[in-house]
Amino acid sequence: MARIGIIGSAGRMGQALQAAIADAGHDYAGGIDRDGDVAALARASEVLVDFSAPGALEGNLEAAIAAGVPVVVGTTGLEERHHWLIDAAAVSIPVLQTGNTSLGVTLMAHLVREAAQRLGPDWDIEIVETHHRMKVDAPSGTALLLGQAAARGRGEDLDAVAERGRDGITGARPVGAIGFASLRGGTVAGDHAVHFLADNERLTLSHMAENRGIFARGAVRAAHWLLGRAPGRYTMPEVLDL
Repeated sequence: MARIGIIGSAGRMGQALQAAIADAGHDYAGGIDRDGDVAALARASEVLVDFSAPGALEGNLEAAIAAGVPVVVGTTGLEERHHWLIDAAAVSIPVLQTGNTSLGVTLMAHLVREAAQRLGPDWDIEIVETHHRMKVDAPSGTALLLGQAAARGRGEDLDAVAERGRDGITGARPVGAIGFASLRGGTVAGDHAVHFLADNERLTLSHMAENRGIFARGAVRAAHWLLGRAPGRYTMPEVLDL
């Protein structure tokens, strides 16, 4: 049993996390939202789960370090500087950061990496993601996670091969590119598909999220797994021993 605190507790993910904590038999240490006392929450918790906003990450990490508690970072829309902050925090505390806490997506990313490695550059890769109309970042953190898995399978840097927008006369598709397409509308919790396309055949790996409960359950499992770990930066595949 763990005392789990939620940063970003007032949102829909925060409410789903509270339910998942109760369902798993853990203790809810409390939650905060914007302008809340993150330092007090950190002191009251054994582990924190952060689904707030990129702008709050630095302060959240500082509070976790001061209290000596691990933190699961599920916030999306992070930029390079945020990853520097996470790397720095991981010197002092265990930090698990991911673009998606779903156990199904975690396994899907593993399969994407395997497929990209085994199929090779003759297969084009396109990633399509669909989310609700209120989502503010694109491509989604999950789409980027899947793109990184595909790029690692090919021994590539995703930034060097990603095509994140096409418009007008774009010319032929570059060999080895990894394309992204983002759809927005309705109340879709999150659908992702990775298409591998070759001459005369196609392979698609897909995942559909029916509600936010799947992300909450995965985040709670990750938080419990993180307890007792040495300081460092961890990932969801390690939670599943992949």
